[in-house]
Amino acid sequence: MKVRDIVNVIEQLAPPAIQDEWDNSGLQVGFPCSDVSKVLVCLDVTESVVAEAAGMGCGMIVSHHPLIFKALSQVGDSTYQQRCVVEALAKGIAIYSAHTSLDNAPGGVNHKMAELIGLKDLKWLLPKAGADAGSGLVGTLPQPESDREFLKRLQTVFNVECLRHSECSGRAVRTVALCGGAGAFLMREAIRKGADCFVTGEFHYHDYFENDGMLLAELGHYQSEASTIDLICQHLTASCPGLAIVRTSLNTNPICYDAR
Repeated sequence: MKVRDIVNVIEQLAPPAIQDEWDNSGLQVGFPCSDVSKVLVCLDVTESVVAEAAGMGCGMIVSHHPLIFKALSQVGDSTYQQRCVVEALAKGIAIYSAHTSLDNAPGGVNHKMAELIGLKDLKWLLPKAGADAGSGLVGTLPQPESDREFLKRLQTVFNVECLRHSECSGRAVRTVALCGGAGAFLMREAIRKGADCFVTGEFHYHDYFENDGMLLAELGHYQSEASTIDLICQHLTASCPGLAIVRTSLNTNPICYDAR
């Protein structure tokens, strides 16, 4: 297949038109007419991931987080982004990133999170005008769970080593709002939608004072979106017969957790 063919398949699931205006989803490195027989799927593009792709004979990397957010002022070796670009071009590897285009899409990152949690009756937390797309979701659990039971289940489902959360009050959790990654900007929307708990990757310190009694569950950015790799792999496998799809073997979470 050509790079452009794979791009077209990805954009059926994650249309660039629904990405946030500040984002840089799309083809980051490489040429649309290049041939590709194997694709590596990852969350983050790092130098180790580029080396892994090269070692496996992959002609393309598909990531969730963009390698390039802002325009590069030069292409050299002074930043990891520059080194990744140089090495990818040298090895003939294209890089495509589906970031908020996949976050905001029906069946995208947030729907995958909702599926893992077991939510139903899903609605957008912040719908985009004129499209079936939006930021974050709110839905309901089949049965209420105690706040501590729900937090414990989140920790298991998302493989969270250290779960940060607001104080447990013994309330039942039935309506749940969520957003993968840095979703703190949606907290007021979650409160307005009557959520008992808001689940995301990152909150700010003062959010814990301003939650109006709503339970906050902070999974970690990486942990909240790690299932995106499976989502992309499943979509490419179903849509590109004959194309080899492999997932990275690397954990690219840059945050470490140590017990006291």
